[in-house]
Amino acid sequence: MATAQAPTLELFTEEVDRVLCVVAHPDDMEYGGSAAVAEWTSRGVQVGYLLLTAGEAGIRNQDPAEVARLRADEQRRACELVGVSDLTILDLPDGLLQADVATREQIARQIRQFRPDAVMCTTWEMEPGWGLNHADHRAAGIAVVDAIRDADNPWLFRSQLTEEHLDAWGTRWLLVNGAAPTHAIELSEQSVERGIASLAAHEVYLAALPDHPAPRELITGITDGGGAAAGVPHALPVRVFPMS
Repeated sequence: MATAQAPTLELFTEEVDRVLCVVAHPDDMEYGGSAAVAEWTSRGVQVGYLLLTAGEAGIRNQDPAEVARLRADEQRRACELVGVSDLTILDLPDGLLQADVATREQIARQIRQFRPDAVMCTTWEMEPGWGLNHADHRAAGIAVVDAIRDADNPWLFRSQLTEEHLDAWGTRWLLVNGAAPTHAIELSEQSVERGIASLAAHEVYLAALPDHPAPRELITGITDGGGAAAGVPHALPVRVFPMS
């Protein structure tokens, strides 16, 4: 008789009231992260999205200005499907994103405005398991780590405090999607379905990627595998860092 394998991931059960998701492009949250967002919003958690670029360089045979408009529309629809109304898209250059002070300042401003208990981002690892990571994903992740610390330091980006009347803010948790996981966020069947729908909402972008897996196949692969590792039916595997 086969013996049931013990769970290898601990469930992330910390109480959070506000979560800010910071990623490089439209669609980056939809690779599993939006299923967790659907779970949170179903419980009354306030979730905001900050996209550092409009993803305008993401479709090689279409004009970047038109792509930016199309992808913003798709992201708004994806957000609606998981209960997010707070969406900010910056105009940093797609494909050329830098983890520099200017980028950190914009992320820190959003953290100080939104005042999240947790920030979610995607992995900054060069080889996260599926291949070589995109340059913008790497830059975005590193900038998020630094900006969380920046936002908590009242002596950094002082004009945000003195002129914009913001306060320093300490985020308690950083949740990284796509990295070697330490924890898992338990998901209901409905949250998984909403996560699948949110990825499918990026219709124009996915149509430009003919080898892209079907949204259902991709998301259930992530959430079923995460659930098995955590001993529950469905879960999003994440790497958790205490920050404050």
